[in-house]
Amino acid sequence: MAKKSLKIVGIVIGILLLAVIGLLLWLTVTEYKPEAVEVVSVSGFKEKSAPAVGDPLKIVSLNTGYGGLGKESDFFMDGGTGVKPKQSQVLENVGGILSILQEQNADICLLQEVDRDSTRTYKMEQGVAYQTQLERLFFTTSALNYSCDFVPYPWPPIGKVHSGVQTLSGFTIDRAERIALPCPFKWPVSTANLKRCLLVSYVPLENSDKQLVLVNLHLEAYDDGEGKIIQTKMLMEFLTAEYEKGNYVIAGGDFNQTFPGALDAYPIKNTDFWTPGVLESDILPEGWQFAYDLTVPSCRLLNQPYDPESPDTQSYVIDGFILSPNVEVKKVETLDAQFTYTDHNPVILEAALSS
Repeated sequence: MAKKSLKIVGIVIGILLLAVIGLLLWLTVTEYKPEAVEVVSVSGFKEKSAPAVGDPLKIVSLNTGYGGLGKESDFFMDGGTGVKPKQSQVLENVGGILSILQEQNADICLLQEVDRDSTRTYKMEQGVAYQTQLERLFFTTSALNYSCDFVPYPWPPIGKVHSGVQTLSGFTIDRAERIALPCPFKWPVSTANLKRCLLVSYVPLENSDKQLVLVNLHLEAYDDGEGKIIQTKMLMEFLTAEYEKGNYVIAGGDFNQTFPGALDAYPIKNTDFWTPGVLESDILPEGWQFAYDLTVPSCRLLNQPYDPESPDTQSYVIDGFILSPNVEVKKVETLDAQFTYTDHNPVILEAALSS
């Protein structure tokens, strides 16, 4: 009887081992491996429109949390337990995000964590929803930064994920590119992990041979810190190269790094949970500037559902903009949306291109 039991245990272990090996092989073969630079499509349904130097611009950046990280949510990577939201929550959150964006009536929206055909969001085509409902933003482009047909963790597993960044513009986008950022994760973790990128949109200017270069970004989150540093360095090299061509450059999104002064405003309460990197002013060449707002946090930790009265609620300022010297900031404000529909608050930039 003992030998028979051991044999059964051995067979079960063997089957599980083969299943794990098979899964690793399949994930390795199907791993998303984008090129260093890829041209991405731009869709538009209006005659060409271009801003002029001196015109006011209103830009909103928002990490939408794939419609699954509203006030009711926590997340397993942040010390919570949540993996997959209810479908009703996804629908409510995406609808709420749309309402916020529509109220802002911006010229440009830079969105991060936009899902399509993903298990965690019930295959909802969120990019299509934003494109069709934000009626005055006639041009849109997007790029994947997370694409895996089966993410095998935690339990129950996340499953299929296709997600990325999306730029919507009321001005013509002449062309757009996906620029790959270095991935800090090694095999086998890399097979089911994010492949970060810059989504670069080139907007022509009226009566000028220069361009407005919009960079939508979502830098590394759950690395040891080196990934964010390397990606930020590559970002700055790209931005300065575009400015040296004579272009106007605006980069915005989720940096997963706190801006100068943000840790004083929102100190880290518990280092056992996720902590962001730190952006230092000295990464900026002369004349460049950050644009962010310290009066309202732009992100919260997902260790628990949102409770502004809880001592365990952790806030950050990790969303904002980097502007080239020829872009003038008129105003930057983080809208206090109380993290109702996503774990981030929208950051609103009003700027003008200098002559």
